[in-house]
Amino acid sequence: MLLVDVSVDAMMKRFDVVVIGGGHAGAEAAHSAARVGAETALVSMRLDALGRMSCNPAIGGLGKGQLVREVDALGGLMGLAIDRAGIQFRMLNKRKGPAVWAPRAQADRAAYAAAVGEMLAEQGRIELIEGVVEDVLTRGSASADERGQVTGVLLADGRRLMTRAVVVTTGTFMRALMHCGADRRPGGRVGEGNATGLSGCLERLGLKLGRLKTGTPQRVHRDSVRFDGLERQPGDAEPVPFSFVSDSVTDDQVPCWITHTKERTHEIISANLHRAPMYSGQIKAQGPRYCPSIEDKVVRFADRHRHQIFLEPEGRDDERIYCNGISTSLPAEVQEELVRTIAGLEEAEILQAGYAVEYDFVPTHQTLCTLETKAVGGLYLAGQINGTSGYEEAAAQGLMAGLNAARSVAGLEAVVLRRDQAYIGVMIDDLITKPPTEPYRMFTSRAEYRLQLRSDNADQRLTPMGRAWGLVGDARWETYQAKRSAVDGLEAAVVGARIDGQRAADWLRRSDVTMERFVSWLRGEGIAGDGMLRREVVEQVYVRAKYAGYIDRQQRQIGRLAHMDSIRIPGGMDFSAMEALRREARDHLERIRPTTLGQAARMTGITAADVTVLWVAIHRRRAGSRSAVSSGCGFGTATA
Repeated sequence: MLLVDVSVDAMMKRFDVVVIGGGHAGAEAAHSAARVGAETALVSMRLDALGRMSCNPAIGGLGKGQLVREVDALGGLMGLAIDRAGIQFRMLNKRKGPAVWAPRAQADRAAYAAAVGEMLAEQGRIELIEGVVEDVLTRGSASADERGQVTGVLLADGRRLMTRAVVVTTGTFMRALMHCGADRRPGGRVGEGNATGLSGCLERLGLKLGRLKTGTPQRVHRDSVRFDGLERQPGDAEPVPFSFVSDSVTDDQVPCWITHTKERTHEIISANLHRAPMYSGQIKAQGPRYCPSIEDKVVRFADRHRHQIFLEPEGRDDERIYCNGISTSLPAEVQEELVRTIAGLEEAEILQAGYAVEYDFVPTHQTLCTLETKAVGGLYLAGQINGTSGYEEAAAQGLMAGLNAARSVAGLEAVVLRRDQAYIGVMIDDLITKPPTEPYRMFTSRAEYRLQLRSDNADQRLTPMGRAWGLVGDARWETYQAKRSAVDGLEAAVVGARIDGQRAADWLRRSDVTMERFVSWLRGEGIAGDGMLRREVVEQVYVRAKYAGYIDRQQRQIGRLAHMDSIRIPGGMDFSAMEALRREARDHLERIRPTTLGQAARMTGITAADVTVLWVAIHRRRAGSRSAVSSGCGFGTATA
């Protein structure tokens, strides 16, 4: 990566791909584009804010941890960065089945951003440019009959970066407003400004915008917290790294702490609801239902007398403690009063008050599953601009958008991950078929094939694809092949064995057989070499054997899904003319314009009867096309 300050005299430069925004989506987009050979520019308002954690100092969690493992399996940054910067690692849901095991790690915020910057520097083919993008340059016009095409971007100081592909990853910065009580000021993150010109540009290009809201809690000074008497939450005794190429986590882990709100806390909040922007009418945008503010919790769960709070260090030696669980936009003086009712925070010094951010996003019915916009060729969107929340969701979209942007410039076919291949595929399919009206958050429950999409096997599912696409280098590929060889070898060694008079496969399915017991048997029998007894190898063999029946059943379901997704909907299909479809179905189909029958079936508001009607229309259209070819005649709009 080349660090440059492009002078105003050098008014024009040319790149294959330009990425707007240097957050988690932008970093992954630039990295993936460069890895597959594209000369890439990454434009950020502040070069010292690349990879910054705007909100919670953590990576992973339920559903999110799987996304990070998938990004890593495809050669991305996030897993490696958190392994370098992590201060506490935990595998969530270990008491449940492996389908929902999810890695999570607390991060040193400064170390995490530094790790992202260092890896971008090591990559090459990336030029960092500090500036504000005011306009996306195009040729042609975005209309129902003509699609515009990206030609470059214009910066606020007059510089032009010419390109055929732009990835917009502006996070919460487009026309962003920060709210704390009645105080309202421009900005997408505390201490930083917002991007105003880009919103108007996207609207001029034919994209409709919406508004969403997110929020963040207080940060308090570590020395003002009374940790005595609070519940201590340590990391795992044997921490598991995120990246498949990280050997282990060896640094000492830092504990987090658990406390709770009290009835007095709730009384203060209730008495001041009229001063909260979400309740005063100052904010009209929809916030995240699954990560509500403390005001929302008190109103929605009025029968609960306390809510859990996690006190999370923002770094190994950082003075700031993140109060996870009391996100709020109440006035600063009210925040101080309510915080001091909480056990351990009676004398807390608030270093940064909580606040809400209201920002523009692009509803995703205007986007293809490649993350390219329908209105403008070469214009890709990734991250919170697509209505998602979270670092992990942003990183996964950024990787795919950057990859597809680079492939389009190189004249290669776009790539799309299916729902049965990756959580990334689930997320993007959800965004396209069910455009979010609130910030979208990934959960394991969103993935119908989650037993296949485990966090432990993301490399086995995706690294070969990443290799074929040019994302995976030699070192990672060798690591993948060594693990695959060890897994295959251990399975071969176990398959013919008998344990307690049973076939090993039957024995492993017993509820009383844990992985520890399996490892003990392997050691006792001496049937596996040391390389086969690594945690990640044994875990994969154990899970595959224990849940073989369920996995086989899901494979059959996947076959049916693949058949539906193989039925392409002809381009130019006039859904509005299909009188056999319900009006609601016609409206949804015209707005989203799915490309396959399977995608249509997953859309909100589409019933099984609608799918049948659509299938008949597709069949008739194809039959009419064949007839037209043989007779030399055209054909009219297909109806069912």
